[in-house]
Amino acid sequence: MPPNLKSPALEEVVKRLSKLPGIGKKAALRMAVHLLETPIDDVEALAEAIRNVKRKIGFCSICGNWTERDPCPICDSLQRDSSLLCVIETPADLMAVEQSGFRGLYHVLGGALSPLDDIGPEQLSFRALMHRIEQGKFLEIIAAMNPTAEGDATAMYLARLVAPLNIKVTRIGFGLPIGSDLRLADEETLSYSLKGRREL
Repeated sequence: MPPNLKSPALEEVVKRLSKLPGIGKKAALRMAVHLLETPIDDVEALAEAIRNVKRKIGFCSICGNWTERDPCPICDSLQRDSSLLCVIETPADLMAVEQSGFRGLYHVLGGALSPLDDIGPEQLSFRALMHRIEQGKFLEIIAAMNPTAEGDATAMYLARLVAPLNIKVTRIGFGLPIGSDLRLADEETLSYSLKGRREL
């Protein structure tokens, strides 16, 4: 905080902004100063947009994607390839894969298996996933987890669950750097990874 402006209100904004991913205290202060210099109507519009995103967006009861209506437009579409089911960790990952041009269906697990963080199969939506697979007519399940130890463990667990159903399970190809995040990959890399998927 600049020594000439000791403002509890400004300090509170800086504290809140610095909790955002990738935002340190200096960046948070720059953003807070920008908000001070912005017309009040624009600041109120931003605050309302933030409130709306929390009020209006929930989860699709079928796939677990973020949506303003249930079921989400992807699950509700007749233009999707209903023989392909892409299983991913988070809705943000779904947004990244969707930009690659994939036109099948999705299922969001809500994370990846991580025993060190007490995240087991019960904490993820495997039960709902298996119900969908058993009730659907899927020819291929694509494990599109992040290329991490947790993602690999989740993909292998998925393959073991699906094995008795005699449905092909593939893992996306590793056009992605190991240890990276799907949300940070460009569209071409993701598209290449999807085309280069392999059977588990």
